[in-house]
Amino acid sequence: MPGSEPAGLPGRARVLVVNAGSSSMKLSVAGPGEAVTDRCAIDRWDGRADQPELRAYLRRLASQAGPPDVIGHRVVHGGTLFTSATLIDDEARAGIASLTSLAPLHQPRALAGIAAAAAAFPAVPQVACFDTAFHATLPAEASTYALPTAWRDEFGLRKFGFHGLSHSYASRRAAELLGMTGSRQFRVVTCHLGAGSSLAAVHGGRSVETTMGFTPVDGLVMATRSGSVDPGLIAWLASQGRVPPADLADGLEHRSGLAGLAGLADGSGDLRAVAVAAARGEPAARLALGVHAHRLVAGVAAMAAAMNGLDALVFTGGIGEHAPSVRAAAAARLRFLGVALDQDRNASAAADADISAGGAGVRTLVLTAREDLEIARDARLVLTAADS
Repeated sequence: MPGSEPAGLPGRARVLVVNAGSSSMKLSVAGPGEAVTDRCAIDRWDGRADQPELRAYLRRLASQAGPPDVIGHRVVHGGTLFTSATLIDDEARAGIASLTSLAPLHQPRALAGIAAAAAAFPAVPQVACFDTAFHATLPAEASTYALPTAWRDEFGLRKFGFHGLSHSYASRRAAELLGMTGSRQFRVVTCHLGAGSSLAAVHGGRSVETTMGFTPVDGLVMATRSGSVDPGLIAWLASQGRVPPADLADGLEHRSGLAGLAGLADGSGDLRAVAVAAARGEPAARLALGVHAHRLVAGVAAMAAAMNGLDALVFTGGIGEHAPSVRAAAAARLRFLGVALDQDRNASAAADADISAGGAGVRTLVLTAREDLEIARDARLVLTAADS
């Protein structure tokens, strides 16, 4: 498959993986192969490079195991500047910072994580791994919006796609499990389902379509994000002068999706809470699950159409891995594509599992989301290229 590791890659390299979120940070150390030798989760990160909890972890890591060989960072947005993982230098930092308007919550946090790691391990090379980079292979017909050329040129308007690290790992792992590594014909739809959700059509290891667009609000119904909405509806709301632009943005991002549909008392958009409410017979919660399932099925079918067929369907992410009912409901409406699940396998699926029914034309897998391993892999590839 494109992007497979070259022969002789030093898989023994220890990689410190830094995943800086908008309000939390996850760190781990990836050793040989897929071994993770250390983990740290900072649930309340203030976004500062010198936060005591972060500094304490990095000091402990240095004193107990010594410096890592390379440090890999998840960076949400690469724009058109970064279409693959890249070694971090002053120019790369400036490039990441220049994309802050596209990801105002995440880019500064990524830069703070880079600064913290550089302060702890000044001699260790660092690599930025971008969530948008996997989708840089989208063909023009998939990435181009039918907007005035002047707008597209001036503002760089295009579909970027997100969750690329997860989609990349899941598609490659599926190929490994199904003996399709290296096949240019392997067609898989990867479903990253969680608080944020997206689909990707991956043909021969390349992303050819995805549901998120210029922002992560587009596509599927999510916990609090609306997913796809008629842009004319948004323009109409704005034209009425009753909903300020800031409220529009906040509503689409934080008060829509399952939360907006279900209307739970606590404002939750957690699918588990919505399912409980639906089981109690609450009509709004039932509608929320129905809309969620409808958009998911329609999205998978669209992804399959982009590849002229489907060989495998992958579920990953918090919902994808832990909600058998969501998988079953989707599969029941995708039978026309050849999807069929084994009821017992689906109900008991844990870790990486094949839940396909016997004789199904499409193989269906449940895979653990491992962005950390994808970041470690990309960091090693960049380090090897830099040393060659």
